This record gives sequence, structure tokens and C-alpha cells, in this order.
Amino acid sequence: MTNRIKTGGLKISADLYALVANEITPGTGIDPEYFWSGFETLLDDLGPVNRRLLDRRDSLQQQIDDWHRSYRTRHGNGPIDPVQYQAFLTDIGYLVPEGDPFEIETRNVDEEIALIAGPQLVVPVNNPRFALNAANARWGSLYDALYGTDVIDAGEGGEKGTRFNPVRAARVIAWAADFLDQAVPLASGSHALVLSYSLVESAGSTRLAVRLGNGETTALKDPQQFVGFGTESQGTGQTLLLRNHGLHIELQLDREHPVGALSASGLKDVVLESALSTIMDCEDSVAAVDGPDKVQVYRSWLGLMQGTLQETFTKGEQQITRRLNGDRHYSTPTGEPLCLHGRSLLLVRNVGHLMTTDAVLDRDNQPVPEGFLDAVITSLCALHDLQGTNAGRNSRAGSLYIVKPKMHGPEEAALTNELFTQVEQLLGLAPNTLKVGVMDEERRTSANLAECIRAVRERLFFINTGFLDRTGDEIHTCMQAGPVLPKDAIKAQPWISAYEDRNVDIGLACGLRGRAQIGKGMWAMPDEMKQMIEAKIAHPEAGASCAWVPSPTAATLHVTHYHRVNVAQRQAALEGSNRATLATLLNPPLLEGTRLNAEQVQAEVDNNVQGILGYVVRWIDQGIGCSKVPDIHNIGLMEDRATLRISSQHLANWLLHGICTDDQVMDTLRRMAVVVDAQNAADPAYRRMVPELEHSVAFQAACDLIFKGCEQPSGYTEPLLHQRRREKKALQLMQQAG
Repeated sequence: MTNRIKTGGLKISADLYALVANEITPGTGIDPEYFWSGFETLLDDLGPVNRRLLDRRDSLQQQIDDWHRSYRTRHGNGPIDPVQYQAFLTDIGYLVPEGDPFEIETRNVDEEIALIAGPQLVVPVNNPRFALNAANARWGSLYDALYGTDVIDAGEGGEKGTRFNPVRAARVIAWAADFLDQAVPLASGSHALVLSYSLVESAGSTRLAVRLGNGETTALKDPQQFVGFGTESQGTGQTLLLRNHGLHIELQLDREHPVGALSASGLKDVVLESALSTIMDCEDSVAAVDGPDKVQVYRSWLGLMQGTLQETFTKGEQQITRRLNGDRHYSTPTGEPLCLHGRSLLLVRNVGHLMTTDAVLDRDNQPVPEGFLDAVITSLCALHDLQGTNAGRNSRAGSLYIVKPKMHGPEEAALTNELFTQVEQLLGLAPNTLKVGVMDEERRTSANLAECIRAVRERLFFINTGFLDRTGDEIHTCMQAGPVLPKDAIKAQPWISAYEDRNVDIGLACGLRGRAQIGKGMWAMPDEMKQMIEAKIAHPEAGASCAWVPSPTAATLHVTHYHRVNVAQRQAALEGSNRATLATLLNPPLLEGTRLNAEQVQAEVDNNVQGILGYVVRWIDQGIGCSKVPDIHNIGLMEDRATLRISSQHLANWLLHGICTDDQVMDTLRRMAVVVDAQNAADPAYRRMVPELEHSVAFQAACDLIFKGCEQPSGYTEPLLHQRRREKKALQLMQQAG
């Protein structure tokens, strides 16, 4: 039973009520009772709209299912006629007419959003250690990122090992010098040949002089790239501040340092401005199923907005307390002080329109829309930043950036716009203080993206693409069209490239260049940084101004791509490009004439089942919403609910169309439970599924996700996960009570 406080018609979990009254509202000028009264009014106004739009989703899906069944009856499993299909989707209102050209009108946007391209992190906000690591990842050591990853070849004496390896260090230094030659080249010679970097006073200004090994003195090819200097904060050396494509590079010089002594120039480290922005996630990477969980989410976000969040932990034999980094201070070449932000610009991802939470019950004793609660509470927390009362300002432009996922089409985007308007009115904020990021990851949003943008044109700051949720929605929407291809084959289908390209083209046509971010999806293999360096440059080349990475180290490596590619120029070149056709976007990735043998089918089933179990067992048993989960080949992959949605929907589709059988999937679940147990054997908090599978809530949750996949709304995993996690928490409480 949850203790509740009644205010008006609302019944609020006691711990959430106390959080708002005792921790969030003090210092904001907002009275707690006024706040809850305003929230109740908002629920009365927008709750019925939300329910109507969710019913609309179900109605459209039913009509699409019926059309596909009828089409297959008449035409078999061959290709779908695109003209008939688009006409049908238009008739039922799934596709809406695209209006006259327009541009977004967003104002008061921070430069990390509007003007500078770079990496973006996404972390579960309820984990303070992860949240602090991400917030502090604005600056990262390139030397450390290279030395600790597979970007540097381990062959011929270059292994990492447990002791410092000068051979590996030399390769790091050479790689970094090559990067500097590309990003901030010298007028002549190479950074690898520098004997000294010196500051020279001339006519009241300071310039950078560079002496090479051949005795020549040179300078930067573009002297304007030298923008500041200072004292190295961790030692006795000096820092030089350079800038390329709006991104800063800090050269740390200290000949007395062991690493600095390895270079003739005394270059101790190359520190890069890395994660420009971070999404603090309340959604897909978080397992928050009740009032206490939501309090943990909101308290962590509050600490970030107040600048007071800290976490103490033990590393080795040392106790460490982590806090938010301060700003970085330099002098400009003309002697003026220069202060650069020391932390990533923090965004927050709220929950979508579907889920409800019993952290608050309405007057009918029904759980309230979780996304509504997220909107009012995360905005209330942000008043500490917006009013400038915190220890270190987040948004210097005075905005709160809320990423809104899982919206289906323009009507739902319009609901979000109205929701944010009412939150602004409740909290006394200027119109459009709350900015919205549109996650372009549902099929109806992709197909109507311009009109979704139009619905939020005064507050839009972000659109993005992502293979994961978008593929899950693709499979569910076209569930009755026929069996889909294996997952790897789906990635190569034309609809994926049409989706990615249309997103950029439509964003640019709607005026996002220089005003808002166009984002790309996650690199899911945190240990495979060499592959990431080779592959992820495709994102800035495609015109994306940000892309997701799985760690601060990955951010420091990925930012090198934004030094190589001038995204602003790339976007300018892409403006006016021919847009991929709607027919290509709407062409589902079906098997059609492709034939799979028994071995291919079983391999795909094995892969899906192992991934589902590996993620779900941590979600259900430990409340871990995002983690590095070993795949069937023991390669660590960043998994969250989006990856789970694909795998569960894929198996549900194959079961529906007879590609595999119920018995085959159950047998695979039993076999893979043994594999997953073994993969987690070193985790002291892990509880084995085998041999009592019938008593494992996590195992039963995995079964539900597969065998009940067709009936889940939009194929989402949250309803079943929340149900089973609450069941597990209740069992744990009973066991603790004896």
C-alpha cells in the first residue's frame, strides 16, 4: 500500500508530495498546493484529449491490420501496391496533407543546440553517477580515450596491460598529432614535429608561435583558430585554447609530466570539447514503475538543475565524491577574460503519451498520464536554473529542453504543444520557454514529419532518427502484411535510408539549420570504438548536427568527426535536395520471395531470444533500465526498451506468420536462459532463472513480450515490463518481511 496525501481531487504518493513541498518548490516562488491544483486543472483539460488520441492510434492500427489481411487474401505475399496503399492511408487519415512551406520560429536557443555540431549523450537520470559522468563529459582527454580503447592497435608491443606502455603512448601521440594536423593545421610542417609552442606578445596582443624540429618557426595556418590561453589546472604547465568549427581544443603543455616528457613539445594532453549536450532520460533507459521510482528520477534531475547533485562511491580503496564540474577560464589573445561552460548542456526526456503512473491518482482513483506528470515536475525543477538560483547555470538562453518520444503524428505533437503551454502558464514562464525535441521514431510521425514540426514550430529545438524504435514501430504497424526479413537484412532495406534522408531534408526545409538540432541514433557497441571511428563519420556527413554515443569516451572520439566535417556547410549543400519518396518510406521490409532455411530461422530466433532475456532479467529483477548487455556472441551492446521492442516484435511477427513455432521459441527461451545465467554469473546481485523458470518473473516477462507481442499497443514493451516489475518488487517486499 502507498501512503497518499489528498489535495483537491488528487491523491499523491506521500514521498512525491514531500519531494515537491520540501525540496523542489522552496526558492521557486511556487506554492505546493497551488501547483497541485493547477496540475489537476491541466489533467481535467487535457486528459480526455490524450485518451482520445490513444484510441485513435488503436483505431488506425485496426484498420491497417484489416487492410493488410484483405490485401494478402487477394494478392498473396507479393509486393504491396504503393498507390493503393497510400490512397488507403490517406483515406483513413493516417497520412495528412502537407501544407505550405514554413520555417520554425524557435527563439532563445543555446548555441550548443543551434550553432555547434557535436556528440550527444543519453543517460538514465535516476543513476546519479551516470548522470554526473555525462554532465561532466563536456570536456574529455583525447589521449585517455585513445589509450584505453581499440582505436589504437595493440600489435607489436602496443598492448594496454596493467602498467603504462610507452609504445602504446607513442601511438596515441602520433594519432593525436595527425588529428591536430587536420583540425588546426600549421602554416607549414606537422604538429608531430613541433619542438615548442610559445606565446609571443606583439602590439598589445598575444599570438601563437610554433618552432619545428628543422629550426623553422611557424604559426597556425589560420591564426584565428588560436582563441585563448591559461594555466593548466592539474599541474605546472600551460594551456593553449584553439577552436575549429565552433568546437574547442585545449593543448596542455607540461614538460615535467611523464606524458609531456614523451613529446619534444611537452604536449601532455589534448583535451577536446566533447559531449555538447546530454539527454537526461526519464524514459526508455529508466525502470520507474511507481511513486518511489519517480521520486528517485525527479530528485536526481532536481540536483542537476540546482547544481548540487553529488555521488560518493568507492573505487579501488579510495572513496570518491563526484560533483558537477565548474567552468573553464582563460585569457583571450587581447587579454580579456574568457569563460567556457564546463558542463554538457542538459536536456530531459519525458515519457510519451501512452503510459500512466500511480504516483498520482485522479479524482476517479485512476493513475494519471505519466508524461503529464513528467512535464510539470521536470519543469518545476528547472525553475531553479531558469531563475538563476542554482550553483552553475545550465541554459544561458533561459530555456528548458524537453525531448518528447513516441508521438504518433501531428495531432499528438499538437497535444504536446498545448501541454507545454499549460505548464508554462502554471509556473509563470514566458511562452515557449519549454522547448520540444520531436523523436522521429514512429512511422506515422516519419510519414507526416513536416506537419509534426509545424504543430510545434515555435518551440522545436530537435528532431532525430533512430533505427531502433522506428523499426519496432515499422514491424508492428505492418504486422499483418506478412513476415519480415531478419533484423540485419532490415537495416539494408530502402525504407531505412529514405527515413534517414527525409528526416534531414524535411528538417532543413523547415528552417532548422542554425536554429535546432537534427540528430542521428546511437552507436550501440561501447567497446568497439575503432568501428565507431570508421563508421560514425557518416552522421555529420549526412547533415546531422548531433548523434548519440554510449559513453563520455565515445563522445571524445566521435567529436573528432565534427572537426573533420563542417556540418553547417554540409547542411547548406544539402538544402533543396530531392526528398526520398513517401512510397519508399512506406514500403515494409517483408520477406516476400526470400526463403530462409531452418538453420537461418533458428539463428535469428536464438539471437532475438538471448537479447530479450539478457535485457529483461536486469530490468525486472534489478530495476536496471539501460546497461551493457552481452549479446549471443558475448559482445557488449547498449540495450534499452527500443532494442527490446524490435526483438519482441520480430518474434511476434514470425510466430504470427508461421516462420517459427510456439514450441520452437519456448525451447529456445529455456536454452537461452542457461546462457544468460552464465553470462551474469559474476554479478552478485543477479538471480538465476534456471532451473525454476516458472517462478522467475523475469523469464515470464520475456515470454509475455514475445507471445503477447501482437496485442501490445504499438508494440511497446512498457505495459508488460511495468506490470512484471511491480510484481517482482511486491515479491521482494514479501521476502524481506519474512
